[in-house]
Amino acid sequence: MRGQVLGVDRGSGEGQISGEDGERYVFAPHDWRSERGPAVGVNVDFTVEGRRALCIFRLPEPGAVTTAPQVPTSDRNKYVAALLAFFFGVLGIHRFYLGRNGSGVVMLVLTITVVGMLVTWLWSMIDMVRYLAMSDREFAHRYARL
Repeated sequence: MRGQVLGVDRGSGEGQISGEDGERYVFAPHDWRSERGPAVGVNVDFTVEGRRALCIFRLPEPGAVTTAPQVPTSDRNKYVAALLAFFFGVLGIHRFYLGRNGSGVVMLVLTITVVGMLVTWLWSMIDMVRYLAMSDREFAHRYARL
């Protein structure tokens, strides 16, 4: 049967439900089966035994979305980022492409020296491998434009 919670005693957890048949039913905390506890006005589904409501479950609220979470999307491509890291990595171009302008500037400035160029080359190769090893979902989540 379906109904609506009329009231709940916060101390004991006991309460009343108004059934769709117009009758009132009492419940105890151990009768509640949903993760979220009872609240006044919540629509529920339950079984009846005499004047007791048993096996009480919350019904989805009207307008509640019950679909699976959306997969994040990005307008950036991890393969493009990996290619930019491979060919132009020492200049930090792949970092600019991904919106990481601060680290892109650091890489650009470091390429002025030979030692800095070796550091940025190694950095860009690590970035390239990371992009290729990262799942599409994680890449989209990490580099989505806000």
